[in-house]
Amino acid sequence: MAIVVPDRPTGRLAEAWRYCVGTGRFELALRRDYQDSLALIQRDIGFRHIRGHGLLSDGVGVYQPYEHRGARHVRYGFSYVDQVVDAYLELGIRPFVELGFMPSALASGEQTVFWWQGNVTPPRSWTQWAELVRATVGHLVDRYGLDEVRTWPIEVWNEPNLKEFWRDADPEAYHRLYEVTAHAVKDVDAALRVGGPAISPGADEWLVRFAEFVTDRSVPIDFVSRHAYTSGPAQHVPFGVYQTLQPAEHLLEQFAQPRRQLAGTALAGLPVHITEFNSSYRPDNPIHDTAFHAAYLAPVLARGGDLVDSFSYWTFSDMFEEAGVPTSLFHGGFGLLTHRQVKKPTYHLYAFLARMGEEILARGDDHLVTRDAGGRATVLAWAPVDVTQPYPSAASGGAHRVQLSIPVGTARSASAAVVRSTVNEEAGNAWTAWAELGRPRSPRPAQLDTLRELAEPARGHRSLPIVDGRVELDLTLSRHEVTLVEITAVADETPPWWDEARLLGHPSGDGSVGEDQR
Repeated sequence: MAIVVPDRPTGRLAEAWRYCVGTGRFELALRRDYQDSLALIQRDIGFRHIRGHGLLSDGVGVYQPYEHRGARHVRYGFSYVDQVVDAYLELGIRPFVELGFMPSALASGEQTVFWWQGNVTPPRSWTQWAELVRATVGHLVDRYGLDEVRTWPIEVWNEPNLKEFWRDADPEAYHRLYEVTAHAVKDVDAALRVGGPAISPGADEWLVRFAEFVTDRSVPIDFVSRHAYTSGPAQHVPFGVYQTLQPAEHLLEQFAQPRRQLAGTALAGLPVHITEFNSSYRPDNPIHDTAFHAAYLAPVLARGGDLVDSFSYWTFSDMFEEAGVPTSLFHGGFGLLTHRQVKKPTYHLYAFLARMGEEILARGDDHLVTRDAGGRATVLAWAPVDVTQPYPSAASGGAHRVQLSIPVGTARSASAAVVRSTVNEEAGNAWTAWAELGRPRSPRPAQLDTLRELAEPARGHRSLPIVDGRVELDLTLSRHEVTLVEITAVADETPPWWDEARLLGHPSGDGSVGEDQR
């Protein structure tokens, strides 16, 4: 029995899913291949903001102390910052500024994270930290204009509830960091947007304590942020990990948690940004490369905008390097793209959503139906996945059926053009193709060309009748499939003399031949 999709919209598709996307450490954006990859993402998807770590780490060179005539001074260098932000703006994407990590010359300790050694200790001098923040934010305002920078959210640090990212995971020390930083940002301009605490999953009590702190001390806060992941402990293998996953609904539960916790507090009603989300928090987990992953995240993208103001996929590219330099094409990243610009199935999930309409007509456990201003109907459908079972073998069958009765067209339209784009275990799946090629660590140019071709979705088209203003759509989805169907009512402009039966010059069925018009 087909689900009858109503003709009247039930709401609008929020753009929370593409408000922001994550990236590797800040200075990676100086690389041409990085910028080429981001240009590809922006062409097909069009994210609004981009967030990554390490703006203030040593590799970017902002904090440069020196001595002159026996006195210590600091010179702030923004050459790399300017090059990166200029490149972002040229590609139509704005920074979601993360203030961190600590410059080693300002740090109170030597604890670092990642192989590129981001320092995660509090500042040796809170006064000098505040001066660094004011200098950095003030430079951005001077270079890009106040009206522009007011649109850039500014987040204080990253996952301070984890000892790996903040010494001893000390909440009181983070509260002081936030207070000093937020006031320094507001010293530049009171309308700049600052927020936090950017906590990881499993530390919800942090948010309550943080809310109490900023309220009791009247500390500025314009948005609340946290992260969301659904993976279990890492099961290590050489150059990778495997992990169990919770059902995707757990991501949506994490999205909803901040507003539940903050209800009745002074922070209720503030924007909520999920500044990192994914299945696994590990860049070396191969689950990110699979068709399963696209089908797993499809319901999250379809519904996440009902719960938060943004949820930022971590990350756009495998050009990432938290766990070191990637050792092969499909190692070392959560990305929508590999570090060689090969698209993954989850990339296409995002690109499909970018082609959908603004009005939501229907949503279910396996589909989202929208309509755009021109009347084109779009259907995003996916085969639900099961995280409780072993990953199915290539020989496993399974099919999922989605039947919809969709309102399209006008009284003048008798048929609709239907275009379907599909990714699954075979179509649009460079991971499967790479495995069939023997998993080459460094594919040759011809192999890369093949992988990029095979990474594109399978596309098909047909015509369906419109009866009483509706199209009956019957979809059969294969294992781990995500599909986009675009339905456009057709105004038939076929001339009366067109006769397809005569394409080879033979008479039509009625015996007519027609006149030679030469």
